[in-house]
Amino acid sequence: MALPTGALPAHALAAAFRAPDDPILAAAYWTGIGALLLTLLLAAQIIRLRMALRRHERREARALARWRPVLNAAIVGETPDFLPRLPKSERLHFIKLWVHLQASLRGEAGLALNAVARRLGVDHDARAMLARGARTERLLATLLLGHLGDRASWDTLRTLAGSPDVTLSLSALWALVRIDPHAAAGYLTPLFVERDDWAMSHVAGILKEASAPVAGVLADLLPSLAPERLPRAMRIAEALRIDLPPALLEQALASADIGLVTGALRVVATPGLRDRVRGLLAHGDWQVRVLAAKALGRIGDASDVDRLAGLLGDREWWVRYRAAQALVDLPWLGRADLDALHASLSDRFAADILAQVIAETRSTEAP
Repeated sequence: MALPTGALPAHALAAAFRAPDDPILAAAYWTGIGALLLTLLLAAQIIRLRMALRRHERREARALARWRPVLNAAIVGETPDFLPRLPKSERLHFIKLWVHLQASLRGEAGLALNAVARRLGVDHDARAMLARGARTERLLATLLLGHLGDRASWDTLRTLAGSPDVTLSLSALWALVRIDPHAAAGYLTPLFVERDDWAMSHVAGILKEASAPVAGVLADLLPSLAPERLPRAMRIAEALRIDLPPALLEQALASADIGLVTGALRVVATPGLRDRVRGLLAHGDWQVRVLAAKALGRIGDASDVDRLAGLLGDREWWVRYRAAQALVDLPWLGRADLDALHASLSDRFAADILAQVIAETRSTEAP
């Protein structure tokens, strides 16, 4: 049968787009029309976003091509006498590139980049971004101002340091340390002790540049800290290799709080606390015995060889392993002494763990 050709009659088109008379079919009809419109709107939005992204990428590529040679020249000490104008549209891309390069530099090269940023007035832009910018802009501004050591942004950075946004607050704290480590230590150390949501690895990385002033602040702070805050303070001391007062550590080692005891065992480095550590080798908590073995490896004397050898037969594998490591690390025990100790062990588990640690150590020493 031949199909009709040519334009459809008007009444046929009207019938095709007319809603059915049945209420259920009419509801399905309009639902379909609505879904179609939403799909078209979504497709248009996707196209718009992709076009905006492409424009952004092209602007960024132009900015990088324009400023990377300038910054690279500054890094090698060949800063041009006349810098190109920095358009507003390129400032964010410039700051991203500047921060990326600055993070990989040390010494004079970093100072040269600072000089370029100040000549272009980027420090003024960064202060404005810090106060009123979006989150990403604020993060970039904290990094830039920290590298610049910008004292004028101190108060704003302190405000951001108290932000519930973990990333933003840690970036602001890092910038404060870069600007003035001594002034920052008094402000930051209590915060780091209080904020459990700040990862210890980040805390240690930030405070590393201010470990000396932090040590003084932490020593003054510890006596007044609540018992539940002491373990975190000791973790900070451990991360920064800060020596804490022996009297405070002795009190912590005698505590019934396992967290406090383990925190003190991690940092104890005073031979005067040797007897207190020895008393913990038989503690009921295996984590305490692990850390006591490690601590005795640092501060023990020749008489502790037998005590550590006794732990080689502990029921917990980690206790046996750490005790074996402590024995192998003792400076007065040579290879012959360790072999003789191994040969004297009658406990199979003790002999196995000591043989394993000796083999691990000697494999790392082999040329």
